[in-house]
Amino acid sequence: MGRQRGPVAGAQREPKICAVCGREITWRKKWERDWDSVKYCSDGCRRAGVGEVGRGYEAAILELLSHRAADATICPSEVARAAQPETWREEMESVRQAARRLVASGDVEITQGGSVVDPSRAKGPIRIRKARKNS
Repeated sequence: MGRQRGPVAGAQREPKICAVCGREITWRKKWERDWDSVKYCSDGCRRAGVGEVGRGYEAAILELLSHRAADATICPSEVARAAQPETWREEMESVRQAARRLVASGDVEITQGGSVVDPSRAKGPIRIRKARKNS
């Protein structure tokens, strides 16, 4: 008889979201002993952290949405243009990161074509809306 194999490594791990970029963290064998303390998906995110600018983008997203109808959406570029009119394109990834963190906290949803999408896998244009509470 052959050796019995257990479940695939990491298969039963709860998914985690990076505290900086808001993307899903992929389990790695090297984290096996300290998976519970992993907060960042990469050294780059660990070094960058979430600063005042990132928290400001989160607040700006929530502020813009508070002035819209309950089912309305905003484009991340609206937030970037309001914050940095001259260099807004350079801020787009920071705004998208802020939106992903807000998805993780349950405050907003990210949509494409009117459907909610996984923010870790969304490619191309996205829209942001208030999270719809399931009744």
